[in-house]
Amino acid sequence: MNTSPAPVRRLTVLYDADCELCTFVRAWLDRQPQLVRLEPIPAGSARARARFPDLDHRATLDEITVVGDSGQVYRGAAAWIVTLWALREYRPLAHRLSTPAGTTLARGAVLTAAKWRGARWGGRAYARGDGWRYHPSHGWTYSPPGCADGACATG
Repeated sequence: MNTSPAPVRRLTVLYDADCELCTFVRAWLDRQPQLVRLEPIPAGSARARARFPDLDHRATLDEITVVGDSGQVYRGAAAWIVTLWALREYRPLAHRLSTPAGTTLARGAVLTAAKWRGARWGGRAYARGDGWRYHPSHGWTYSPPGCADGACATG
């Protein structure tokens, strides 16, 4: 009985087609030599919904989501790391970013990109499903899920 995991042959990158930064990165990914095939699909599109009917498609518009060909789902920093892992010239960097210190660095880069994206997104507020919110006038704030109304215990 073979218990080793199946090799990853394709990663689907769900990206916001209405985001200037996202489409720039998508075009950059297309030009990179790939060890694992990357298939970009606009997040929330009919194609994405048909391919992944059980996925929270609203959440895929909030942050980059990558889906492996065996059903693995990566979001945020993990999605960026696995995407870099698929690229020939960036796989060593992906291995470094997969360490605890590297993941912290990757998470910071993702938040910076999200802040830029939020600022470019017509000056509108932007909320993610994990408690982080971006508002153009005061940047990112965090309220633990379920605490948005200020009713959480603070002690």
